[in-house]
Amino acid sequence: MPEFLTVEFAAQPLWLWTAFLSLICFLLWVDLGLLNKKDEVVSAKKSAVMWACFASLAVAFGFYIYFGYQPDPAFYNSPENLNQQAAVQFATGYLLETALAFDNIFVIGMVFTFFAVPREYQHRVLFWGILGAIVFRGIFISLGAAIVNEFTWVLFIFAAFLLYTGGKMLLSGAGDDEPEELNLQNNPILKFLKKRLRVTDEITNHNFIVTKPDPLTGKMTRYATPLLLALLMVEIVDIIFAVDSVPAIFAVTRDPFIVYTSNIFAILGLRSMYFMLSAAVARFRYLKYGLAGVLVLIGIKIFWNFLLYKELHIVPYLEPHWSLMMTIALLGGAILFSLWKTGGKESPHQT
Repeated sequence: MPEFLTVEFAAQPLWLWTAFLSLICFLLWVDLGLLNKKDEVVSAKKSAVMWACFASLAVAFGFYIYFGYQPDPAFYNSPENLNQQAAVQFATGYLLETALAFDNIFVIGMVFTFFAVPREYQHRVLFWGILGAIVFRGIFISLGAAIVNEFTWVLFIFAAFLLYTGGKMLLSGAGDDEPEELNLQNNPILKFLKKRLRVTDEITNHNFIVTKPDPLTGKMTRYATPLLLALLMVEIVDIIFAVDSVPAIFAVTRDPFIVYTSNIFAILGLRSMYFMLSAAVARFRYLKYGLAGVLVLIGIKIFWNFLLYKELHIVPYLEPHWSLMMTIALLGGAILFSLWKTGGKESPHQT
């Protein structure tokens, strides 16, 4: 093995990061290059199979974390059972990020509706959106890891933010109408893009940029299509949601490799989850209550473990498996309650 691949980055050798990113690139190539290279509507059945495959890979990766990963003790409370702690934190992070990504489904559906994106092109937009999300999450997580591991007290700011966000979600209610960021008609970022870019009025193919004659000069000019605007808005939506998800995952684990891998596996499943659940998203209207409960729980856990336990020594340490069990209970309970309460009701939102 070349010596430079043994150099550590974020407490893990470069070869491990390279291997993981190579796996992700291979999966994306299989997805778009082999399974979905044609412009066609992705059926709910096919999406379910794809999501199950991504989820199975996440589970398999969890086994690697348990049996083959070498955690850095600096990121864990106890030097004992490091692999068990890492595996539980990966599972908790993956479930949490998957649940938080569910909110993206509704927003993405509204973006596609606003730009009138044909269903056969939606997969292509989401594919490139996933690539952007992988890059941006990497940047956010790298910055977050550097800050958290240098200044542990920043976790208390994260905890306060999570408590605020969770409380706001509980008070706003799960059955409310569209959130403010969905008001694309008056979105300042979209207005800025339309002023700076030449944009076609309609979508005629899957290209993000097309060349056509300028109506005034007749000169061949490049134009952005509504597909490009939809892609940019999907990226912006992911950045907005990362403001919640990145602090939440750092509250679960401070290990940068676990943070990033759990994030990426959740993002990989988002596209399939969108096509699988977009038509029935209204049936999960009470999931936000479960998410709010999880965010509040994680915020409390930070104060419990880092203030009451580590600094004041007045409570026992809250082990990671308790967070995992509570996350499963809250999210699973919210999903089951949603399905029960909305049983037999039609979804008002179709994409």
